[in-house]
Amino acid sequence: MTLSSALQISTSGLQAAQAALTAISDNISNVNTPGYTRKTVVQQQQVEAGAGAGVQVVGVKRVTDQYLQAASLSAGSDASSANVYSQFLDNAQTLFGDPTSDDYFFNMPDQISAAFASAANDPSSALLRGQAVTDVQNFLSDADQINTQVSQLQSSVDAKVTDDVNQVNSLLSQIDSLNTDISRAQVSGGDATGSQNIQSQLVNQLSTLMNVKVNNLPSGGVTVRTADGVLLAGGGTGPSTVNYNNSGTTPGYLSVTTGGANSGPQPIAPVSGELGGLLSLRNDKLPGISDQLGEFVSRTAQALNAASNASTASPPPSTLTGRNTGLDLPTALSGFSGQSTVAITDPNGVVQKTVAIDFTNGTMSVNGGPTSGFTPANFLTSLNTALGASGSASFANGQLSISAAGSNGVAIDEGTSQKAGQGFSQFFGLNDLITSTGISTYDTGLSSSDPNGFTPGSTITLQVSTADGKPLQQVTVAVPPAGNPSVGDLVNALNSSSTGIGIYGSFTLDAQGGLAFTGNAPQNATVSVVADNTQRGAGGPSFSQLFGVGQVARAARASSYQVNPAMAADPTKLPLATLNLGVAAGQSAVAPGDGTGALALAQAEQNSILFKAAGDLGNVSMTLSNYAAQFGGSLGRDAATAASNASSATAVQTEADAKRASVEGVNLDEELVNLTTYQQAYSANARMIQATKDLFDVLNSLIS
Repeated sequence: MTLSSALQISTSGLQAAQAALTAISDNISNVNTPGYTRKTVVQQQQVEAGAGAGVQVVGVKRVTDQYLQAASLSAGSDASSANVYSQFLDNAQTLFGDPTSDDYFFNMPDQISAAFASAANDPSSALLRGQAVTDVQNFLSDADQINTQVSQLQSSVDAKVTDDVNQVNSLLSQIDSLNTDISRAQVSGGDATGSQNIQSQLVNQLSTLMNVKVNNLPSGGVTVRTADGVLLAGGGTGPSTVNYNNSGTTPGYLSVTTGGANSGPQPIAPVSGELGGLLSLRNDKLPGISDQLGEFVSRTAQALNAASNASTASPPPSTLTGRNTGLDLPTALSGFSGQSTVAITDPNGVVQKTVAIDFTNGTMSVNGGPTSGFTPANFLTSLNTALGASGSASFANGQLSISAAGSNGVAIDEGTSQKAGQGFSQFFGLNDLITSTGISTYDTGLSSSDPNGFTPGSTITLQVSTADGKPLQQVTVAVPPAGNPSVGDLVNALNSSSTGIGIYGSFTLDAQGGLAFTGNAPQNATVSVVADNTQRGAGGPSFSQLFGVGQVARAARASSYQVNPAMAADPTKLPLATLNLGVAAGQSAVAPGDGTGALALAQAEQNSILFKAAGDLGNVSMTLSNYAAQFGGSLGRDAATAASNASSATAVQTEADAKRASVEGVNLDEELVNLTTYQQAYSANARMIQATKDLFDVLNSLIS
């Protein structure tokens, strides 16, 4: 070996040790820097003509573990999703009040029951009547307030999603830009670890917003893709753009426009990360709470109205005006069975005339006399003929109205009449305690053979989406053409596999005339309403309003109720008595001081009712009090489960981050050992250089 070779070898060792010491000093100085990944120099033996020629530093690399990185990113995504979900769900639960307090929302039906029970003991008490009205008003007012606040939570979720998407796009732009810096440094043999550390921290932030897959590029930098493989950054064509698509009437979803691509946006569905948790809240949980609240309030109103329609005020009111059924009268009357009696009484409650209606046989009888036939088409004419000079009946805008002449009043005995689980008076809402500003019960009473009544050729546009909100297809269905098409024809048109939504699922009409959609496995699709220009009759409801299809119609339900304005203004009009047709002639059939109607209202919450699928519960038959317990309990359990999941996910994240840090983070003890090692190496190489110089000087002196 020549002296020059020895000097060259020693110099390379000196430079390698110096590079290593520089890396170690950088590690030590960043020991407390969040997200810093320690680095080491990459050394390689130099060989010339088969002989060793020293050492070469070929680069500086970060000490990383791809498996631990993936585990940490996944755990971070899951923790962010669980935490934001728990936060909003806890906020939703608190809207219903403290279960241990008197003003807990689900205790209010019990308070209504107690108020009417007190009124039953003293029907003449204006104070007790007023308290009963107040308790019902408070229940409906709280339901409206809670529903409004749930809607506000959904708006907050939308705003948070928008902010997160903006942050995602900013992060993707920075990550993609750093790829160029990293690649340039690696090609030139420079130190790219600074840019790589910054990029790693940006990827960490991105993973808390949405779950991503990260892969290293051979040239340096990374590619970032969604969980289902859509490119977000690192493709060489610039960063992709994530968009939040929120029409307000359909499920919100994210889409990606790939940088430099000519194709349109690709829908994506983050299953974790903050965006995953927010979209789950926005599309599923919060609408489910609102829908279930609407179902609970609707069935509470139904139970109370069943009792109030089977009762009457004392004295009976001069006019009974029903709600808008959304139907024409012949269709509304079709399918009724059993018997009901309309009675005209004087101010003292003495019956002046009765009209017994037998829906099963299609007959009417005045004052127990001979029967005369009627059909749904001529029912109104037949009833007016039967009432004669004692009263009149009319039907307009879906509402039936029956009036008594002069100072007399109208009372109805529901008898055995029934359609869709409701008596004659209740079906038309003739003596409702609780009224609605819109169509709030979707038990239409329609059967497949009934005419659908919608304008032929009018259309409804439905959005079919996956269970996680990704759009599948938008379908426009036209109401079948003229020729008296039935409800069944309309359902078949909706379920058509070629022109409807049949390949994704089907609509079914139940025994109460309610319409429900069930998605086919494995997609379990959902439908929402994009546009609906259908109308049932002149000024009638649309298809989605009548059947409650889509989130918009159902979400507004809980806010649509109020105490009957006439009864709220004058509690003496509360139906606290009942019509007793068994009294002797000349006796009061509606007796002053009768509290049997109030007692029926008090017992309404203990009657079993069919609740339709809403929120976390499917179709169930139970009492109002039991459903309230189930509903309130499910809210509490869901909030507790979400909090537990958030705690567990955070613990997993902490452990995953700790394991990653144990490999990637700076260990001072290890760095001090390395520092000593490379200091000694540096010193040894320096001494070798000095020895070579001394030998050269000796040889040089000998020659000279």
